[in-house]
Amino acid sequence: MNDFGLVSIITPSYNCAGFIGETIASIQAQTYRNWELIITDDCSTDNSTQVIESYCRQDSRIKLLRLDSNSGAGAARNNSIRAARGRFIAFCDSDDRWTPDKLQLQLEFMTSNGYGLTYTSYDTCSEQGCVNGYVECLPKLTYTKILRDNGIGCLTAIYDRDKIGLHTMPPIRKRQDWCLWIDIIRKTGPAFGLQQPLALYRVRTGSISSNKLEMLRWNFNVYHKVVGYNAFVSALMLGGFFMPYYFYKKLKQKNDYKKRQKQ
Repeated sequence: MNDFGLVSIITPSYNCAGFIGETIASIQAQTYRNWELIITDDCSTDNSTQVIESYCRQDSRIKLLRLDSNSGAGAARNNSIRAARGRFIAFCDSDDRWTPDKLQLQLEFMTSNGYGLTYTSYDTCSEQGCVNGYVECLPKLTYTKILRDNGIGCLTAIYDRDKIGLHTMPPIRKRQDWCLWIDIIRKTGPAFGLQQPLALYRVRTGSISSNKLEMLRWNFNVYHKVVGYNAFVSALMLGGFFMPYYFYKKLKQKNDYKKRQKQ
């Protein structure tokens, strides 16, 4: 098996004691072994840190960092990114999982083609872990396409810091991952997708994925406060660019999932 270099896996943690063990186990099951997992806890009030510490004691590749005050997933991710030693920066949230061949296949895809930022398709599941959907990624995301929609599932993204440098997320509470992809693609060119489902995204109650009005508000903020459009143009982007594609994408995801069930 080729050694492509160290992969630094970035995981934010907040009140995830019921899920993070599955996340860590899926990373430990990777066929590609040259990785470090850097978890930053965002002042959890449950026993998340105790669960994580038990894995740290068993596996020296796993590191636990802590924020001094609750600051959001973006700040937690950035704290881990700044501590990363790897050539590759990968992301996996504390309630998501990877397939065992995720790193191996994606690193081969990246290095053989010379890509700086890549992502993959993924399955979705309920909070209880029942698979209930499938998101097929686009093969290529240009700046125009990434502005239309966040076509990169954060749990699937990997970037090569040797090719594009070290990038962190903006200091906002929500949608900071989308903003990161926008910034990278604007500066370094298109991102590329491996159209195999190599991860499992858990949709939890109260998440931005399940709260549509909250999603619209934060998406408007991306256009207005991060990309820099005025309020009028931001509203046009949201209503005329994002929303039509959002409904098309949801319909396509339902059809794609039905097709996969029949296979």
